[in-house]
Parts: sequence; structure tokens; C-alpha cells
Amino acid sequence: MAEALNSLFKAECIRNPIMRPKGGWKSVTDVEIAVAEYVDWYNHRRLHGEIGLVPPAEFEANHWATITPAHYPQTPVPTGAGSK
Repeated sequence: MAEALNSLFKAECIRNPIMRPKGGWKSVTDVEIAVAEYVDWYNHRRLHGEIGLVPPAEFEANHWATITPAHYPQTPVPTGAGSK
């Protein structure tokens, strides 16, 4: 999976002429900014077909909004050494 994501990232961000400034990257800072913009797009604006054509961040927010505390029963913390 890491190799697939790396290939996707290189194709869509690093080698994509739309993302790359004219004449190439001028500095490491330019690449860092492009990476941050790409990650933001990838998580917040990219429509993902496997999850209903919504951005991954929106899908995750909706998922956690439906989880109620009843799904996570409290487990008492055991007392032991170091407890007073």
C-alpha cells in the first residue's frame, strides 16, 4: 500500500505540471508547501468513490458523529501498585 500511495503522490503532486511551478521546484520550501496542499486536497476535497463520493475527512467525521458512548462501555481501571 505504501508503494502505491508513493507512486500516486509522485504522479499527482511531484511530476504533475499543474502542481509543479514553471521551471521546476526552486527550493525545499516550495516542495513542502506543495506537499501540504496536496495532502489537504487528498483528505478534504478529493471525492472517494469507495465511500460514497465524499472526501475522506467528511466520511470520518460522519462516522465518529454516529458513534455513541454506549459503543464504548467503561472498563474500571484496576487498582494496584502505586495506587493510594
